Amino acid sequence: MSKHANQRIGACAALTGLMLLAIPASGQTLHALPDQTSRIRLSNRDINHVVCEGGEIEDIKFSAEKGLAVEKGGSDAWIKFLAREIDDAGQVTRSYVTQPSEFFVSCNGATYPLYAEPAEIPAQTVILVPGARQRAQANSALMAALADEDRAVSITMALLDDRIPASFSEVAPSGDAVGIPALPGLLITEQRRIAVEGAGLSASQYHVRTTTAVTLDERQLVDPALGAGIFSVTLDRVRLDAGEAARLVVVRRGAGQ
Repeated sequence: MSKHANQRIGACAALTGLMLLAIPASGQTLHALPDQTSRIRLSNRDINHVVCEGGEIEDIKFSAEKGLAVEKGGSDAWIKFLAREIDDAGQVTRSYVTQPSEFFVSCNGATYPLYAEPAEIPAQTVILVPGARQRAQANSALMAALADEDRAVSITMALLDDRIPASFSEVAPSGDAVGIPALPGLLITEQRRIAVEGAGLSASQYHVRTTTAVTLDERQLVDPALGAGIFSVTLDRVRLDAGEAARLVVVRRGAGQ
């Protein structure tokens, strides 16, 4: 190397403005849980995005001497591994970080330890998912002022409008056909199930199809076949011709069926 060679960190000064505009074009979405170390791979070339789901990022702790630039704002943070450029008499070579780094991200009152391995991959997005304790606290705050009937209405509308709060937990639906002896012409299939931790409630959305013209009474659907502890039953339509379908939401007391 020439005596005039020098080392410099490349393309770092403009990081602040660049981060605010950066949108990963083809990266992968990763998920991390609180209070347990998540091993992830991040791009060592592009700007990686971290998102605090349902809250704000309060702090990020990391070792700055490892060649990192980090910026946060609201629910978002951006992580850039800084490339090192070596200029040897006009011959510029660039090297990228390969050494893993640890990040401790504070989000929603919890800590998310991330063990990040830099790699030659596109920019990644890391979603910090609320843990059970955070979800329960958020649901308690969300529904504390509501009576039981209003809680059931709120959960029902969340399902029918497809606007599920981040604090509700998605549970895999059974997908099996459900039969109610008193209504033999109905074909009922569970499409979606949620648990509302901290509120002691759960709910399912069903697809209901009829083989004959029928006018349904929601009270007919309070049946053990749709789970125990049924608190409310709601149909988005009650009159169906043969072959038509409706949506049914069942809210139950308890964490699950």
